[in-house]
Amino acid sequence: MFPVTSRRHFSMSLYMLRSSSPHINHHSFLLPSFVSSTTFSPIKDQPLSPPPMAACIDTCRTGKPQISPRDSSKNHDDESGFRYMNYFRYPDRASFNGTQTKTLHTRPLVEDLNRDAEIDDVWAKIREEAKSDIAKEPIVSGYYHASIVSQRSLEAALANTLSVKLSNLNLPSNTLFDLFSGVLQENPEIVESVKQDLLAVKERDPACISYVHCFLHFKGFLACQAHRIAHELWTQDRKILALLIQNRVSEAFAVDFHPGAKIGTGILLDHATAIVIGETAVVGNNVSILHNVTLGGTGKQCGDRHPKIGDGVLIGAGTCILGNITIGEGAKIGAGSVVLKDVPPRTTAVGNPARLLGGKDNPKTHDKIPGLTMDQTSHISEWSDYVI
Repeated sequence: MFPVTSRRHFSMSLYMLRSSSPHINHHSFLLPSFVSSTTFSPIKDQPLSPPPMAACIDTCRTGKPQISPRDSSKNHDDESGFRYMNYFRYPDRASFNGTQTKTLHTRPLVEDLNRDAEIDDVWAKIREEAKSDIAKEPIVSGYYHASIVSQRSLEAALANTLSVKLSNLNLPSNTLFDLFSGVLQENPEIVESVKQDLLAVKERDPACISYVHCFLHFKGFLACQAHRIAHELWTQDRKILALLIQNRVSEAFAVDFHPGAKIGTGILLDHATAIVIGETAVVGNNVSILHNVTLGGTGKQCGDRHPKIGDGVLIGAGTCILGNITIGEGAKIGAGSVVLKDVPPRTTAVGNPARLLGGKDNPKTHDKIPGLTMDQTSHISEWSDYVI
């Protein structure tokens, strides 16, 4: 048995393959950047060089390895203080050379490369997490088995969870299950949106400890998926069923989305209680909305009368956005604001009535996407000005 300095289990298998096969060029075999190829010697009795200092590796909530902030010797230029390591992707053989090692990438690049794989694996991750939770807390075994482990697919599990939570004495769960599963099977794009929402919650909400935790217990996530089904029924002119689902979601989750509203993907409804979205509202992709938010009308107008929310918008808690107005992509709406006019892209609006930081003639703009960063306080430049 050769000594192993890496804590990663796969390093031993890599080493054994490297040292045992005569067809592998020992100088060109690729190891992760935190494992030195000089640590192991396939020649008997040859002294081993001292192992290199390994980087301190943590695992974030999305399961991706990252450089720990405890490693102060690294220059962390990502605003969160983290840089992510991608050591499972190997370079093209044509460009590979014996001295090449894996490099560190910033988070956006890693997410661009791996996001599709993460989405595809989400159901497998949910099942793994459920089994792990059962091992830790056997008391939940029956609940987790019925909700996750025994289900054949993500859509079946979602249909089961929603049907149980939205059923009542006069609306049995098996009736709702047949309805929900039928809609999900006929509309695979809804299932893809479900996966995008799961990933969004996991990445943006620090209270989300696992995919299975979100899938079973986050009412904002569940209300959003129920709305997707109701909206599909609404577009099929099955409005009675769509309104029935809206009513049950309102009663069960304290969230009221009209089934006519259009909602994009990658949505985070943080806490979600008392969110109201009107019939002709449109919500873009990667939008984050906190609790007690209203996207409503201004009175008794008919027709197109509700707000249009662009991609990447962050809407703070207790906000009212009223009327057929547009919130530009990447805009930020401060908590407790009342917005009655259009908000330009990449700007911040706060107050009652809301006003743009920097003034409407030359508003301050930002280059971040607040719907992703969840930054709700950076617009406050002088905190003492806000203290009574």
